[in-house]
Amino acid sequence: MAKGYWVARVDVTDADAYKAYIAANAEAFHAYGARFIVRGGRFECKEGAARARNVVIEFDSYEKALECYESEAYGRAMSLRLGQAVSDLVIIEGYDGPQP
Repeated sequence: MAKGYWVARVDVTDADAYKAYIAANAEAFHAYGARFIVRGGRFECKEGAARARNVVIEFDSYEKALECYESEAYGRAMSLRLGQAVSDLVIIEGYDGPQP
């Protein structure tokens, strides 16, 4: 079964208030088995537009990734993020087929 991923790009507008979101999202991420693959770090935008922060979170399945986003626990965390950051988030199914 292919894994599921959250791919987020974020511009934090209030760093102090954003810390409350980071603390609160841990409940949902733990409950759904989330693992950070990318959490900030250096990057170079080679094409298109960038945001200041990039995050990739892995889940055991696409369904788990969706369930986490739609959970009450993440909803509570997200309410703390709204107004503190501008973000783009895609939930995507990983590729589990042949490689070159």
